[in-house]
Amino acid sequence: MSTAQAQAELLDEFSMFDNWMDRYQYIIDMGRQLPEYPDADKVADYKIEGCQSNVWLRPTQETGRLQFHATSDAAIVRGLIAILLRIYNDREPQEILDSEPAFLAQLGLDKHLSPTRSNGLHAMIERIYAIAREAREHQPLH
Repeated sequence: MSTAQAQAELLDEFSMFDNWMDRYQYIIDMGRQLPEYPDADKVADYKIEGCQSNVWLRPTQETGRLQFHATSDAAIVRGLIAILLRIYNDREPQEILDSEPAFLAQLGLDKHLSPTRSNGLHAMIERIYAIAREAREHQPLH
């Protein structure tokens, strides 16, 4: 499934909800399904600055594809991470870089998140794109 297909699937899922309270609950539920994140990886190198809550994102690369492992201490942010991982996890760096995050506006996240949550979401996306640029240039991931 391409990033465009993943975005379309996500939009389709969210279209089932009539109001934002249900959407927020769905986002939180998505975050609960994230795999456990080791405490040993909650270090400064993986911490994303610009987020209101604590967010850690650890990249790995196998067979040319990037995998992202992430968590947050806030339930809604864990859900936002789950959304991003659905779109960007297990992708080749160039596919990530070629993919515009149109789903953010289409879902209405920018309008319905607090300014600090929205800034944090954009900081996470910026980090994912920076990691993809580094990987494309064959620089070591950190």
